[in-house]
This record gives sequence, structure tokens and C-alpha cells, in this order.
Amino acid sequence: MSEYGGLVSGHWRAFRHSPYLPALVIVLIVAASAGLFAGSYTYAMANPTPREVPVAVVGRPDGAFLDALQERLSASLDRREYADYPQAVDAVEAQRVFAIVRERNGRIELDTASAAGASVAELLTGAARAAARSVDARLDIRDLKPLHPGDPRGLALFYLSIAAVITGFLGAVQLSANAGTLKPLERALATAAYALLGGFAIVATVTWLLDAVELPFPQSWTIVSLTMFASGMTFTMFNTLVRRWAILPTWVLMVMLGNPSSGGAVSWPLLPSVLGAIGRWLPPGASVNAQHTAVYFAGHQHVQPYLVLVGWAAASCTVFAIWRHHHPGGRD
Repeated sequence: MSEYGGLVSGHWRAFRHSPYLPALVIVLIVAASAGLFAGSYTYAMANPTPREVPVAVVGRPDGAFLDALQERLSASLDRREYADYPQAVDAVEAQRVFAIVRERNGRIELDTASAAGASVAELLTGAARAAARSVDARLDIRDLKPLHPGDPRGLALFYLSIAAVITGFLGAVQLSANAGTLKPLERALATAAYALLGGFAIVATVTWLLDAVELPFPQSWTIVSLTMFASGMTFTMFNTLVRRWAILPTWVLMVMLGNPSSGGAVSWPLLPSVLGAIGRWLPPGASVNAQHTAVYFAGHQHVQPYLVLVGWAAASCTVFAIWRHHHPGGRD
């Protein structure tokens, strides 16, 4: 028995120090990641279901219509009362509500805002028409904030964020693989350089070449570049902490969790509640949020998404600076 145990132990030691062990680990991780990747996007986007939809209510519209609307949505209609229509419009501009309901001249008026969330506006429009038929109410629908004609589904800003996030950390991967002798400060400066140039290329392509969305160039360039830098430095931070496995936590945070929860493809009221809460605190969600407000709601800017992007970049740089002696590569 001891001879058999020694033989097994010897085989295990040989296997542990061979390339077969990391190969086996990678095979298992990739297989599991494939399922989780598909699952995360399917869970968030395949069947978006409203949980709670904030709606401005002006005056005293037909209560039967509002009840029927809530029933058709199969969700909680968060009715927020406003004294007059301008206050309700301001709430839409500030992205506190997704629609306005009021009654005027015997007709129900529903004002949606596609720019605040195309998926929510589409859902509200369909449900409102069905609700109006069920209570025999006359309904008028209009879009207060239409999307750009070049982006009728409202996905351009989501793709903008995906491009910035993925190229951001892939650039850092390539620096690690092909410019490993860079010193820590040089690594951070190189990341900032490709973030600035890449951000310019992304915004120029979307705005000038494709005319998909009219982006406010300096602001959008800043947002995209900051997203790329935060994404790249996040990988660099993990590269310092866990070395060759750094791509795993970066991929999970930025792609598997960050992108589907960003609110870019499916607005946050239609996301599972956990994803809706988490998404705005990750770089992809902050990037979409900042870009979305800059393009369509310039008069109601929010500082929160910028603080999230700066926070991730600063935290990653701080960890990298503290642990720079453990940084893979570098030179004497």
C-alpha cells in the first residue's frame, strides 16, 4: 500500500509541476465562464420585466386608466404627483421619471421619453394602448425626448461603452504581454496615452464617420477616455495582485457583470433588481449613464457617474502604486 501511495504521490508531483495542471484549470475555467457569460446576458436582457416604473402624474387623471396600466405592466407603477405640467417635464429631464400621465379635454395624455430608456418607452406605449382600450378611454401618446434618427433603438451609447471597456483592458493585457519591461509609472502613462487616442477614435467614428449620435465631442471624448483608462488600470491592478490570472476578475467585473447591468441595452427599471442596483457603480454603467446624460439631458448633469469612473481609476492606480514592487515585469 505504501508503495502504491508513493507511486500516486510521485505522479501527482509530476502532474502538478507539468503544463498539464494549468491547462486543465484553464479548460475548466473557460467552460464555466462560457456558461456564466451566456447566463448573465440572458438573465439581464432576454426577457426584460419591469419591477417599478416611476411615472409623473399631473392633476387627477382617470384612476381606472392608471390601475389598468399597472395591471398591463405587471409591475408596480410608482406614481409621483406633480402640481403642474412644467414640473413633470423637469422631472423627466432630471431622469427621475420615465413618463408623464395627465388628462386634458377629456383625453388621457401619455408623454414618454425614448431617450430616457427606449425599452421602457416602448413597454409603456404598448401597455397604455391596451389599458385605454380596456377602460374605453381616449389616449394620446407623444415622445418628449426622441432618440437620434441614426440610433432608433438607443443602443449606440451602449456599444460606445462596450468598445471603451473591452479595448481598455485588452490594451493593458497587451502592454503586460509585449511591453512587460515598462516601469510602473511608464505603464500607467502608456495606458493613459492609448485611452486618450482610443477615446478620440471611438467618438470620431460614431459622430463624424457614422453620424449615429450627435455627441458633445469634448465631453464624450473625456467620458470614453476615462472609461478606457479605468478599465485598463483595473486589469493592471489585478495583474499586480494575482499576476497571470488577472484577466479573470477583470472579465467578470467589466464584461459578465458590468455590461449587462449598465442600463445601456435594457433600462434599469426592466433589469433584475440586483443588477439595476449594482450596475451604476461599475465602470460600464457609469460610462453609459454619463454619456446618456451628456447627449440627451445636458441641462441636468449628474456628478455620480464621473465619480464612479474616477474612483475606479484612482483606486486601481493606488493599489498599483502601493504594490508596484510586485508588478510583473519592469526593469532595473
